[in-house]
Amino acid sequence: MNWLDKLERKLGRFAIPNLTIYLLIGYVIGFGVMYLMPEMLGYLTLEPYLILRGQVWRIISWVLIPPTTNIISLAFLVLLYYSLGTALERTWGSFRYNVYIFSGLLFTVLAVFGLYVFFYFRYGIEIPLSSVGLISTNYITMSIFLAFSVIYPDMEVLLYFILPVKMKWMALVYAAMAAYYFFSGGIGVRVAIGASLLNFVIFFLSSRNMKRFGPREQARKAKFRRQSAPHMKYSNGAKHRCAVCGRTELDDPCLEFRFCSKCRGNYEYCQDHLFTHEHVK
Repeated sequence: MNWLDKLERKLGRFAIPNLTIYLLIGYVIGFGVMYLMPEMLGYLTLEPYLILRGQVWRIISWVLIPPTTNIISLAFLVLLYYSLGTALERTWGSFRYNVYIFSGLLFTVLAVFGLYVFFYFRYGIEIPLSSVGLISTNYITMSIFLAFSVIYPDMEVLLYFILPVKMKWMALVYAAMAAYYFFSGGIGVRVAIGASLLNFVIFFLSSRNMKRFGPREQARKAKFRRQSAPHMKYSNGAKHRCAVCGRTELDDPCLEFRFCSKCRGNYEYCQDHLFTHEHVK
């Protein structure tokens, strides 16, 4: 069990389900602000100089800045990342997906503050970072795409609803684009790309067993659930029953049930009898 599994056992109940929907709604709101109240956009940016002077909402409000200023591109982006993000959340689970998204946002904030401190000590003045580029979540969405491509490399998508392309080839194109923008863009672009890719690398290197999230393993688990489902239905709709005392989760919602690997057959026990029952031979 790695650190993510341990953290999920302790904090998993606090995970935000359907996080992709909230992220995309934020893009739509930010796009509306950009066109209807463009003067308000300056109050949403991630600007350490102003955050340290009391405008603390900027730590969160920069997430509303959309990755694109074109309404057609925004529509394609919303449709694409809704499908990718929700599929990734179903594969990983809400908590692990939350960690991936929020760690990318956190790395971006820390990198921007680090850049601000660097400018201060290097030049002795406080430089507004808006002068080096507008920080948005463009590369956070790119990290979602890369993560999905790692989990489902052979899945095909219709490019512009016409050309079928496998995810692994599109991921290579995305990576090449990120490398191009990193070396040709300003320092603000480099910070955003570096923070999002750092999140991608750390997340996958720290997850030792990513094969359990792959399509083959997911298909195997789904097949097992279908095969075991007919044997896991009890009276009043209960799904678990102790083979010793006969109690179900309907009798006590706090009960935990486990199967015994030493018993021959499909025997499940509550926590009171898991280690005290006689093994069925």
